[in-house]
Amino acid sequence: MYKDILVTVDLDHDLSWKKAIPVAIKQAQAFNARLHVLTVVPTVGMSMVGQFFPKGYEKKVLDAYNERLHQFVSEHIPSDLKVQHIVGQGTVYEVILKMAKKTNCDLIVIGAHRPELKDYLLGPNAARVVRHADCSVMVVRD
Repeated sequence: MYKDILVTVDLDHDLSWKKAIPVAIKQAQAFNARLHVLTVVPTVGMSMVGQFFPKGYEKKVLDAYNERLHQFVSEHIPSDLKVQHIVGQGTVYEVILKMAKKTNCDLIVIGAHRPELKDYLLGPNAARVVRHADCSVMVVRD
């Protein structure tokens, strides 16, 4: 049923993936699907903010996250699965939606915390992905 599954991880917060990764792995194994593992790095490129960072800082950060993502995958994803590592940059939900389209995913697996009052007003990333995705989205509660 699924050929390409996108799963999101925040490498700095275990709760973002502790339950979502096993679900994504089971789905990928059940359908012999490719797993696209995505982490998102916030952008610092705004001219006002970016001027305070040394030249080449952004590339160093992206390279470091890419290395961390490869390490994460080697520790948490079975080696027999087909995996694509993706490090995106920007607003979390926008990057998730963009990468889902770019990789032609037919399922997004995303972890979500129990919403707080402020989330009902602003909307967490998972809710925005659910509302705007062109494919199925599986939200895994922590």
